[in-house]
Amino acid sequence: MGDILTLLTVFIIMFLFGMTILRIGLYQLSYHRMKSLLALFADHPIKGMLTGIVVTGILQSSSCTMIITVGLVAVGALSFKQSIGIMLGANIGTTVTLELLSLSHNIPIWPMLVLGCILLFFRKPVLFGTGGILFGLGTMFVALHGFSTLAQPIQQLPIIQDMLAFTNLFPSLSIAVGTVLTAIIQSSTASTGIAMSFLNEGLFTMPSAIGIMLGANIGTCITAWLASLGSNQEAKLVAMAHIWLNVIGVLIFAPFLEEMAMVSGWLANTPMQQLAHISVLFNVISSIVVLPFLKQFTSFVLLVHGKKEIR
Repeated sequence: MGDILTLLTVFIIMFLFGMTILRIGLYQLSYHRMKSLLALFADHPIKGMLTGIVVTGILQSSSCTMIITVGLVAVGALSFKQSIGIMLGANIGTTVTLELLSLSHNIPIWPMLVLGCILLFFRKPVLFGTGGILFGLGTMFVALHGFSTLAQPIQQLPIIQDMLAFTNLFPSLSIAVGTVLTAIIQSSTASTGIAMSFLNEGLFTMPSAIGIMLGANIGTCITAWLASLGSNQEAKLVAMAHIWLNVIGVLIFAPFLEEMAMVSGWLANTPMQQLAHISVLFNVISSIVVLPFLKQFTSFVLLVHGKKEIR
């Protein structure tokens, strides 16, 4: 058991390392432009949402987008109300990574790793950034395959068998698993990536995997909350609004895990792509439903946290 858990830890670290390299490459190419883009196009909720989608899709991290947003609100470049639209877009944009991961079995990994590694030795920002993107994605794909190879050995452990049986019997509990796991490793993509691999190998049922994905949407809010500590009132409200947005969305969808699993079967043929597509569907619906009620949602967050109306 110790060897299996050690390997699982190694693959998680490898996945997070790949994400870090990927983000370094993306930051090298676009970070400062994305920061300016957020500050410039958040004057209207729809524009803010579309900007959030683009920025998060490019940076491959909703947490990063929210950290930038918290920082912009803290220095007065954005208002709390303007940040809500960006927040909605960030939840949609983060699904791009999962869609890429769902294609890991169809992408030649080793050429990506070799070419990416070579490009990392160049000083030119475009070449270095491209190398970071290729090498980071390749490393994440290798980690996903690692999770898949561990699926069957892990399944043989009695304690894991009991846990999986319990989770598959009560899929709603997997939401808590996804929340805690994501809060610990600080990556909703990593948590959902693990669920993808285990789902593909038959350890999880689709409802349980969807539950972990939903929980990951809550757990990822911890990063922005930590970034808001020590900031002003508006910046803290941004982080709390992000938490409330995801908690409310998950609570609404939680009773329908079986129905979402059925819908996922209509969206794609492979389990990994089905989970990726249902993640897109969940985040798009959640954001679009909230968009017409931004004023009410903002008032709700202010009321819950005992704050007066702010700009």
